[in-house]
Amino acid sequence: MTLDEIKRVIDAAPDAQWRLIIALARFGGLRTPSETLALKWSDVDWERQRIRIPSSKTENCGKASRVIPLFPELLPYLLDASELAAKGTEHVITRYRDASQNLRTKMFKIIHRAGMEPWERVFHNLRASRQTELAKTYPAHVVCSWMGNSVAVATEHYLHLTESDFDSATTNPTQNPTYSGAEIGEMKGIVRPAGNPEMKKPRDFAGFRSGSSRCNRYELPDQDLNLDKQNQNLLCYRYTIGYRSWAESSG
Repeated sequence: MTLDEIKRVIDAAPDAQWRLIIALARFGGLRTPSETLALKWSDVDWERQRIRIPSSKTENCGKASRVIPLFPELLPYLLDASELAAKGTEHVITRYRDASQNLRTKMFKIIHRAGMEPWERVFHNLRASRQTELAKTYPAHVVCSWMGNSVAVATEHYLHLTESDFDSATTNPTQNPTYSGAEIGEMKGIVRPAGNPEMKKPRDFAGFRSGSSRCNRYELPDQDLNLDKQNQNLLCYRYTIGYRSWAESSG
């Protein structure tokens, strides 16, 4: 569940409490309904910017609660609900505590109102989206402490492969000091190797043999043999893409 998608859903929510229910799941990673409905205003530490999350699910394991940061994405929805709460109110969510009310059914209606189709395990997937998001920035043990699960459980049930992972992998080299993401993007569109615009035939592409999909490092130009193995491979990739572009344009 991307940020743009969840914004559409939150905007379609009928009131501040429903906006907070959705935000607690998506931005706080709370289990819904159990942890959301158990949350009290006394659990919110505004000064230290932390929230204590009571958890019946992990209580049997000796962990009756956990502490999460008051994430910036969650803060405005929590403030709105706080301002609207009557003095002396104990629980953060008050309007939907009746056991006869099915939060899942109501959530489906909100999603439809947002012009979207409900997804499977609607609240679990909001929580999983948050864990996937946090795992890209913070160490696994830190994220699992905030989410109230283990690394093994998170890996099997929570962490998702996203479109942004593919986008990032193809534009941002992780261990390449020579080429930037922008340079790699340019490589994908070239027709012939930079620095030798006269090369026109497939066999002329240094480092690439016609009819082969792999480079031989010893066929690289002399000036490129001093590159480390990783950068030689990247250069071969550039020449390979250049050859394919030449072949396609030549019919």
